[in-house]
Amino acid sequence: MTSPAPPPRSESLDRSTQSVTRTQVYGHLVQINQVEGNVTVRLGQMDPAPERDVQQIIEGDIPQQPRGFQLREELLERLHGQVAATGAAVVSAVTGKPGVGKTMLAAAYAWSCQAAGWPVVAWIAAETGDQIQTGLAGLAERLRLRQADDDATTAAKRARDWLAATHWPSLVVFDNAVDVEQVRAWCPATGATRMIITSRNRAFERSYAQVPVEEFTPDQAEAFLRERTGLNDQAAGELAAELGHLPLALAQAAALIVRRHLNYADYLRLLRAFPLDRYLPAQVGDQYPTGTAQAILLALVQAEEARPAARRMLEMLAVLSPAGIPRPILYGTRGLAESGDLAEQAEIVRGQIDEELAELADTSLISFTEDGSTVLMHRLVQRVLRENAQHENRLNAALSDATALLYRFNDALPEGHATWAARPAVEMLMGQTTALHTIAHCKDALTDKLLDLRASCGRYLIHLADLGRAIPLLEQTLAEREQVLGHDHPDTLVSRNNLAQAYQAAGDLGRAIPLLEQTLAECERILGDDRPFTLISRNNLANAYQLAGDPGRAISMLGQALAKQERILGDDHPNTLVSRNNLASAYEAAGDLRRAIPMYKQTLAECERVLGDDHPDTLSTLSNLAHAYQAAGDLRRAIRLYKHGLAKQERILGDDHPDTLASRNNLAHAYHAAGALGEAIPLLEQTLAKQELILGDNHPNTLLLRNNLAQAYQAAGDLRRAIPLLEQSLAKQERILDDDHPDTLVSRNNLASAYEAAWDLGRAVRLYKQTLARCERVLGGNHPYTLLLRNNLAGAYATAGNLSRAIPMYEQTLAERERVLGGDHPDTLTTRNNLAGAYESAGDLGRAIPMYERTLTGREQVQGGDHPDTLVSRNNLAHAYESAGILRHAVRMYKQTLADCERVLGGDHPITRAVRGNLQRVQ
Repeated sequence: MTSPAPPPRSESLDRSTQSVTRTQVYGHLVQINQVEGNVTVRLGQMDPAPERDVQQIIEGDIPQQPRGFQLREELLERLHGQVAATGAAVVSAVTGKPGVGKTMLAAAYAWSCQAAGWPVVAWIAAETGDQIQTGLAGLAERLRLRQADDDATTAAKRARDWLAATHWPSLVVFDNAVDVEQVRAWCPATGATRMIITSRNRAFERSYAQVPVEEFTPDQAEAFLRERTGLNDQAAGELAAELGHLPLALAQAAALIVRRHLNYADYLRLLRAFPLDRYLPAQVGDQYPTGTAQAILLALVQAEEARPAARRMLEMLAVLSPAGIPRPILYGTRGLAESGDLAEQAEIVRGQIDEELAELADTSLISFTEDGSTVLMHRLVQRVLRENAQHENRLNAALSDATALLYRFNDALPEGHATWAARPAVEMLMGQTTALHTIAHCKDALTDKLLDLRASCGRYLIHLADLGRAIPLLEQTLAEREQVLGHDHPDTLVSRNNLAQAYQAAGDLGRAIPLLEQTLAECERILGDDRPFTLISRNNLANAYQLAGDPGRAISMLGQALAKQERILGDDHPNTLVSRNNLASAYEAAGDLRRAIPMYKQTLAECERVLGDDHPDTLSTLSNLAHAYQAAGDLRRAIRLYKHGLAKQERILGDDHPDTLASRNNLAHAYHAAGALGEAIPLLEQTLAKQELILGDNHPNTLLLRNNLAQAYQAAGDLRRAIPLLEQSLAKQERILDDDHPDTLVSRNNLASAYEAAWDLGRAVRLYKQTLARCERVLGGNHPYTLLLRNNLAGAYATAGNLSRAIPMYEQTLAERERVLGGDHPDTLTTRNNLAGAYESAGDLGRAIPMYERTLTGREQVQGGDHPDTLVSRNNLAHAYESAGILRHAVRMYKQTLADCERVLGGDHPITRAVRGNLQRVQ
C-alpha cells in the first residue's frame, strides 16, 4: 500500500538529502559529470531477431568445401538423426587421431543447414572459454542484441538466451572443444537450436550423443584421391594405405601430385624416401598418424621450391590462431579506407598477399572460410610446421614475424571512445595475440614486444568496460614483465600502473591505491622525481585518493606535481595544463571553490591560448568551470557556459559523440538545479534515448543519465516514474557490478531517498541502514560516502519523527565531518543545518537558533550570499525566529530572502515558492 503524501511543512527546506557527484576522467583530464548516484541498464527484450526480420545469418569461420570432398553420407545421416532427436550431438575422433575429418563433417552439416535456409548458422571456435565467448558475442552483434558497451561475457549471454528462446531452426557448431564444462555452460538448454561439438576429448561422449569419426574406408580414400588428382591407376589403394586412409594426409598427397604432375607410384617413392628425422625431433607421447608428417613436410618442401618465401609465411601462420587468421590481420590494417598514394600502395600489398595465399592454398597446407575472409590451417599442420621450425632453430623467427605482423595491425586501432566502434578489430587482435602468447609461453620465448601487445589488449578491454577480461590479462602481463624484464624495468612500471587503473575502473580502490603507491615509489627510485612518467604516476595516485574521499592528500600531491611540471615542462605545456585542471578539481571536491574557480579560469584561458578554443582539453576545462559555478550556486553563469561548450561540441564532434551527450547531461542537470524541470526533463529524456542507441544501456554515461532522469522525476514529484527506474537500475547494477561497488552503494542511497520522499519510511530506513553498514565495511567510517549515508539515515529518522535517534546521529556525523572535511566544508554546513532543524523539531530553540545563525554565517562566507544553500539557511533561520515568536525578525528575514530568491533563482524556483508561502502564512 502506498503511503499518503506528507502534509505541507513550512520547514520543508530544513534538511538536505545529499547525493554524490561523479568524476569522469578522459585521458589525464578530469571531466565532471553531475550525478546523483549511478544506475544500470534495462536489458532489451529477447525477441528473436530473425523472427522480426527473417534474414539468414551465417556467423563465424565455416571452412570452405575442398575439392574432392567425400560426403560420408552414413555419418551425416547418423549425425542428423541424433541432432534431430536430442538437440545436441558430439562429433568425436579416437584420441590421438587428429585429421580424420571431424571439422569437415560438422562443416558439411552446416553447409546443408545454410542451403536449407536456416535463419542462423553459427560456427564457434571452442578451444578456450574466451574463444567461445567471443564467438557468441559476435553472434549477438549479428542478431542486433549486443549493446554498444557490452563486454564479451554479457553479449555472449544474450546470444545464448536468444538461442534458448527461438522457435526457428538454428545451428551452432562448437569446433575443437577441449573442456566439457566450458562448452556446457554456453549450450542453450531449451529452444529449437541444434548443436554440434567437435572434439578429440572422449569425455564429451559421456555427456552427449556420439558420432565417432574414423579414417576414410579404403573405398572412400581411393575415391578421394581419384577425384582430387584425376588419376585412376591401381596404386591409389597402396598410397591410401601408406597414409593410413587419413583425410588430412590424403589431401596433402593429392595436392602435391597435382602440382608436380606426379603419379601415385612417384609420390610413394618420395614419401618413403623422405628423411623425417632430419626435419622433426623424435616423437614422444602423442605420435603423428601414419605418413601424415611426411606428407605435410613434403608439401612444405615443394612449396618452398616453387616460392622461396612460402616457408616463412607458413611458419608465421603456424604460430597464429588455429581458429583462423582474418585477412585484415595479414594486411596489417583493420579495413580502414585509405586515399591517394596510400590507397594505391595498400592495394599493391594486399594483391601480393592474396597471390601468395592462393598459391599456398593449392598445396592444401592452408584453406579459407566460405566467404574467403579468413585463412585456415589445420591444427595438425600447424603442429608439424612449428616442430620443424623449432628443430631447425627457426621458431623464434616465426614468433618474431607474427609479433611484428600484429604490431602493424595494432597501430591501426584507436583508443578511447573510438575503441567501441573498432570492437571487432580488437577481438581479432585478442584472438591472435592469445594464440601467439600461448605458444611463446610454452616455448619460454616471451619477448617485450609480445608483452607490449598483451598490454595493448588489456587497455582496449578497459576502454570497452570489459574488466572481467582486462584484469586477469593485465595481472598476467605484469607478472610476465616482472619475470622477463625485471621488477624495475619502465615497461613493468607501466604495467603496474595500468593494472591499478583497471582495479580503479572496477571500483576496487583497496587494490588500486596500494599498487599506485608502489608504482610511484618505484618511479621515484628508478626514474627520479622529475621524469614524465613519475609525474603521471603522482597525478594518478592523487586522483585515486580523491575518489577514495581523501581530497586533502590529493591536493597536496597534485600541488607538488604541478609545481614540478611548471618548473620542468613550463606553464604552457599540455601536461601542466592537465595537472592544473586536476588540482582545481581536487579543490572543488574539498569544497574550496574560492581556489577552484580562479584556477579553472586560469587553466581555461591558457588552454584557449595554447591549444585553441576547440581543443578537447579546452572544452573539458570549460565544462569543469561550469560545474564549479554550479556548485557555487551561480546557476546562470553555469548554464551559459554549459550551453556555450555544448554548441561547440555539436559543431566539432557532432550530435551523437559521447562527449556531446555528456555535455547535454550536464546542462540538463544545471537546469534541474535551477528548478527548470520543464527544460531539464525533456533534455534528459532526449539525451538518454540517443545515448542508449549510441553507447548502449550499460555504458557508465548512460547509467549516469538514467539516474539523473530519475532524480528529475523525483524533484518534479513524479515518484511513480522515479522509483521503478531506480529499483530496476539498482537490480541491474548489483548483478553487473557488485553489491559493494561504490556506484552500487550510491544508487542504493538514492533509491532510499526516493522511498523517503514517497513516505515509505520503513523501506527507506532499512535501505539506508543496509547501505551505511556496507559503506562502513567497504569504504571505511571516514569516507565522504559513509558520512553522507549517516547524514541521510539521520534525516530519515527525523522525517519519521524519531528524534531520539536522529539528533545523536546528526551530532556524531557533524563531529566527524568537522574532523574529516573541516568546519567550513559545504557538506559539514549541510549537516549543521540539518541538526539545527532537528533541534527545532524537538522544540529546543535555544540550541536551534544559534546553530542556524552559525550555519548561515558559514554559508555566506564560504558559498556566498546568493548561493541556493545560503538562501535555504536564511529561510530556516526565519522559520526558527517564527517558532520562537520573534515575528518581526522572521518577517524581515523572509522578505529579504524572498527578494533574493526572485532575483537569483526566479519566481518559479521551488525554493522561491517555499519562501513565498512561509512569508504569506506569517503575514
